[in-house]
Amino acid sequence: LVMAAPTALQRSVVLPAGRHTASLIFLHGSGDTGQGARAWIKQILNQDMAFQHIKIIYPTAPARPYTPRNGSLSTVWFDRYKISHDCPEHIESIDSMCQRLTELINDEIKNGIAKNRILIGGFSMGGGMAMHLAYRYHQDLAGVFALSSFLNKDSAVYQDLKRNESVPPELFQCHGTADDLVLYSWGEETNKMLKSLGVSTSLHTFPNLNHELNKTEIEQLKTWILKKLPTEAAKTN
Repeated sequence: LVMAAPTALQRSVVLPAGRHTASLIFLHGSGDTGQGARAWIKQILNQDMAFQHIKIIYPTAPARPYTPRNGSLSTVWFDRYKISHDCPEHIESIDSMCQRLTELINDEIKNGIAKNRILIGGFSMGGGMAMHLAYRYHQDLAGVFALSSFLNKDSAVYQDLKRNESVPPELFQCHGTADDLVLYSWGEETNKMLKSLGVSTSLHTFPNLNHELNKTEIEQLKTWILKKLPTEAAKTN
């Protein structure tokens, strides 16, 4: 049996209202889809998260057996041995997905978008995936955001940053104190570790917020996105 080359990831796209000069890739949480993440944000804001110059891409993870769900098929970016920050990472599945998502970044570069005009981030597992992708493979991206996310204690991200020479992209992190799936303390520890390894990070704390998004958080994220990807002045010839 010849394995077909993996097909391009399915994606839901919000086009910029004006000239496209920057791109943002938003990675959904485990079991969700790109369409689902976009709809969730749209429901919270009463409209799509959209910008004048930034294209937003919501890819969907391919379905794979997921150990925390007893091996049943789930749209997840990678497998986990368990949902805990205290176990080894399933590095094979993380690395193969980093290759798939690199194709998505390369598509934007082919569209004429500079790499330092591309942001990547996500919710929950999507934020964890974004940190692996940016800090281990694409340190020249504009920035990374992680909402209700964490890295395992001995994450490969930490190992790679220890060997790193360049300045890593800035991280925007949000976490609810009432999160009962990804504990706030895991997010906090991730933030401290990354900070100690030279990442410029901010951690925005949301009291009483569980494993979810809210309007204030998305508004703060939008402000940060525009800070990292400002409108470019039209080039004069």
